[in-house]
Amino acid sequence: MTGPRVVPDRITLPPHRRVLPLLAVAAATVLTRLPPKHLCSILEHLRRNARPATVDQAAAARRAVVAVSLRCAGEGCLPRSVAAALLCRLHGTWPTWRTGVRTHPFAAHAWIEAHGQVIDEIHPAGTFTPMLTVAPERSSTKDRSVNSLTHNTVPPWGRT
Repeated sequence: MTGPRVVPDRITLPPHRRVLPLLAVAAATVLTRLPPKHLCSILEHLRRNARPATVDQAAAARRAVVAVSLRCAGEGCLPRSVAAALLCRLHGTWPTWRTGVRTHPFAAHAWIEAHGQVIDEIHPAGTFTPMLTVAPERSSTKDRSVNSLTHNTVPPWGRT
């Protein structure tokens, strides 16, 4: 979606750790050929019941996708972002997936975020105005308060 880019340093994954990233890239290649409305509908369905991805989880997924795909390592921001989101989902989490545009000079871009932080992109946050967003389901205030109460209470066997 954006202009030419230098391929960043890529990590090397051992063969047994390449399977899921390769599956995510293959699925993303198919999904990114769909109209945006259908792509968003599918991603919204896939995010169901997933925990919000942490920054580390989202970054690891993005690095793994870049490691197995030259297209995703280069100019392929749409398949890279979708594949990273899918890989997070395979591990039970979901990042915020976004596509957006800037006007001067015009460019479109797709990326993932976790907890409001853009993951491993060369463009600073705010460069692109988001047009499509598929955020984790549990990012609402109600869910966060329930999760914080659940995780911060002392279990019955730990009470004195």
